[in-house]
Amino acid sequence: MINEVAASVAKGGDICSILNAVNIDLRPADFGSNSKCAFSSPTEGFASILDAIDDIRQGKMVVISGDEKRESKGYIMVAASQITPEAIDFLMNRGSGIIYVTVEGGGLEKLQSPFMNVEHSTTACISANDLATTILALASRESNVEYYSSGSISLLRYREGGILERAGHREPPGDLAVLAGLEPIAVLCEVPCDDGSTERLTKLHKFANEENLKIISITDLIRHRRINDKLIELTASVKIPTTWGTFTAYCYQSITDGIEHIAMVKGKIGEGHDVLVRVHSECLTGDIFGSARCDCGNQLALAMQLIERTGRGVLVYNRGHEGRGIGLGNKLRAYVLQDAGLDTVDANIELGLPVDSREYHISAQILRHLGVQSVRLLTNNPVKCVELRSYGLAVIDRIPVVATITKENERYLETKGC
Repeated sequence: MINEVAASVAKGGDICSILNAVNIDLRPADFGSNSKCAFSSPTEGFASILDAIDDIRQGKMVVISGDEKRESKGYIMVAASQITPEAIDFLMNRGSGIIYVTVEGGGLEKLQSPFMNVEHSTTACISANDLATTILALASRESNVEYYSSGSISLLRYREGGILERAGHREPPGDLAVLAGLEPIAVLCEVPCDDGSTERLTKLHKFANEENLKIISITDLIRHRRINDKLIELTASVKIPTTWGTFTAYCYQSITDGIEHIAMVKGKIGEGHDVLVRVHSECLTGDIFGSARCDCGNQLALAMQLIERTGRGVLVYNRGHEGRGIGLGNKLRAYVLQDAGLDTVDANIELGLPVDSREYHISAQILRHLGVQSVRLLTNNPVKCVELRSYGLAVIDRIPVVATITKENERYLETKGC
């Protein structure tokens, strides 16, 4: 179907006929209902982030599991301000026995002394009452804590920005404490595991069930914050006459990394329903220099033309998406490997890079800020529909954006799976 439409485009088909042709495939069966957004459900087998936050607020412990593909270690977490001697006993007996307290960078520097053994710990004969008193003092930001030199408590630096800055094990406890309305000071202790086998995640679930503790996924926590945190700032807006017509350009800056993105808006969004939207990934070679190795520049032009012809829509231009997120230099290095016979996917793998590392939470926040609620998405990539829906946007249609197939980009498009 798409190849047939592409052939008509190559022969100079007009925009209206193209739109009529692709409308045959507008409503694929896999979209499902948008009455309940995908982000409201946790990863299968895990508790919801909201339920975990409620437990933390009540002083209960929660098990945090790392990404199974990267770090499947598990940690028991409790807010430092809610610590009790009984919780200390549990961590010493059922956990690894090595207790960490996450502290913000500035607070950590204030508390350090020549006697502290930061990020290393040894077992010492100090009572659970004493350790609980020490941690409560840390949580209240008192500077006269007495037990640092014992080595029974190790302090970990909690990075500002939390898990959105670093997806490690020290940020999630602080994030969860903040989400529960508490200071970002938390206690964590590793769940012991006999070996580093691939069954570690199964053992974590078994441990949580036996101890009647909720277990959450770091991946779910990241998604929760990407949905609910304010991660963009509108820095400028102005009307811009373009080749295709006059659009209003809105510049947004990402709070977490400072990257600027732009949304080109045509017409009035109104109540935000059924808005024609293109979420476009930056491609310097294709968008600016007209590279024939990809169809990005042609897709951008076609999307702008369709939005102009419709009279209402948004094109979000994502910076930092070069080469599906691997960057300009790496993309050019991948081209060298492709010239040697590898396809797009295999070239990335050969370089030790992800096949696709793009994220769409910033795009979703931009669209929501503009008032968009449901979209007719101009894309050849069904995954993009799933991603935007997972961040709370209703994708009601997918309209393929079919550009001209050439001998230079034919293999690329086959691999891309248009």
